[in-house]
Amino acid sequence: MDAKDRQILAALQEDGRLTNLELSERVALSPSPCLRRLRALEKSGVIQGYTAIVDEQAYGLPLTAFVRIRLDRHSEEAVASFEASIGGMDNILDCYVMTGDADYLLRVLAKDLADYEHFVRSKLHRLKHIASIDTSFAYGVVKRSNNFPKI
Repeated sequence: MDAKDRQILAALQEDGRLTNLELSERVALSPSPCLRRLRALEKSGVIQGYTAIVDEQAYGLPLTAFVRIRLDRHSEEAVASFEASIGGMDNILDCYVMTGDADYLLRVLAKDLADYEHFVRSKLHRLKHIASIDTSFAYGVVKRSNNFPKI
């Protein structure tokens, strides 16, 4: 990946709905080479897809919880079981494997505290191998970005 590919990616992170003509103008390429580079980025998996960024509040899921999970053991079976279960839970938007006290950090959306409690009791508490669940609630957002830093 070269500097021109990074320009293409930066432009698309800024506005994923750019037409190829608009994109080519932004990155100072003619349309054909720009489209070839774009297709190559898609084919190689650098661009994994396109999506709409939706406001959680407007959608009806204004509560954001960051949930730290610690497993009771780290056997291959315990980790695989937990990770497979998490994959099927729609309230969980992100799940990171962590260093430190927690094994996983989840970003969970909910309608309100009652909805979050229902999620924990009906979903998380039913999973095997969880030793602890620790939750922090976000009450504001200072910065959110989908744009990578320039390297």
